[in-house]
Amino acid sequence: MSSTFGNKLRISVFGQSHGEGLGVVLDGLPAGLSIDLTRIGAFLSRRAPGKKAAYSTARRESDEPRILSGLVEGKTCGAPLCAVFENNDARSNDYERMRFLPRPGHADYPAFVKHKGFNDIRGGGHFSARLTLPLCFAGAVCLQILKEKGVSIGAHILSVKDICDVPFDPVEVDEAALYLPKERQLPVLNADVIPQMEKLFEETAAAGDSVGGVIECCVLGLPVGLGEPMFDGLENRLSASVFAVPAVKGIEFGAGFEASRLFGSENNDPFCYKDGKVKTKTNRHGGILGGLSSGMPLVFRAAMKPTPSIAIEQDTVNLQSEENAKLTVTGRHDVCIVPRAVPCIEAAAAIALADLMI
Repeated sequence: MSSTFGNKLRISVFGQSHGEGLGVVLDGLPAGLSIDLTRIGAFLSRRAPGKKAAYSTARRESDEPRILSGLVEGKTCGAPLCAVFENNDARSNDYERMRFLPRPGHADYPAFVKHKGFNDIRGGGHFSARLTLPLCFAGAVCLQILKEKGVSIGAHILSVKDICDVPFDPVEVDEAALYLPKERQLPVLNADVIPQMEKLFEETAAAGDSVGGVIECCVLGLPVGLGEPMFDGLENRLSASVFAVPAVKGIEFGAGFEASRLFGSENNDPFCYKDGKVKTKTNRHGGILGGLSSGMPLVFRAAMKPTPSIAIEQDTVNLQSEENAKLTVTGRHDVCIVPRAVPCIEAAAAIALADLMI
């Protein structure tokens, strides 16, 4: 199993949802970087479980990182930076009866076959969204590195089901707009949609179901020409990192799939000089041309599937008796993973960009 990402900056994630703990190693960080653990803690709190909200799992974890190596008096020392997190509120008994009953929408069945039945079923094991905690720690470190280089990253909920927030302005993104969603009860740009989303979450929870959505992410301040085609272009590396976030089923940059419905004359972004810099009048390319950053805002969207763990009875199979079976998933699960996944998408983007910029 490969849970390592990066070329110059290597990120290795380890652990399981219900194991003793989990963590991450960042190898390749330059020495002498100041790392603010308070800011990292604030970032991690945005994805933390146990919030009093209709969409979130009731699992409560402190999510306090314990630094094993790599930091001396708040600065990187050249050694790999390793952080670990303890699991203190796991309820493994919820999963024992599902050992041979693969949950629809989860990795249970292919993992059972791949690992010959030795896969950890508790909370999904290494396939769990719990693994986004160390991913977010690594991303929070990378966000601080990028900030020193003048690069800012922000994301928001673009939609849940058919309830839509306003999108980022792809041409004239105000940097304040990147941080505005972080300050709200739900990370959106238009606060008017929050009551609608919350009502949807409450109704979905009452029905024992779940709901998905789309997250939009924007990056400002990238230098022109960042990326290494053919296989390490910006889309390539960002996609590889973003798909590390469980429940991501699609990604598009700029106009994305909508561009397939346009003529070239409609899709091309005309170049112009503005304030002495080369810009494009529109930004259907999403800030990336030929795998390279163009100097325009980098904009992409990630589609998140509904949380597969639902209380409604579903069809499955019994891998032990080789018979068809019924399954009702119990335990504590997110009605909608999208709000807590917003910082995860920011973290994934930061990891990919920091690796390219170091």
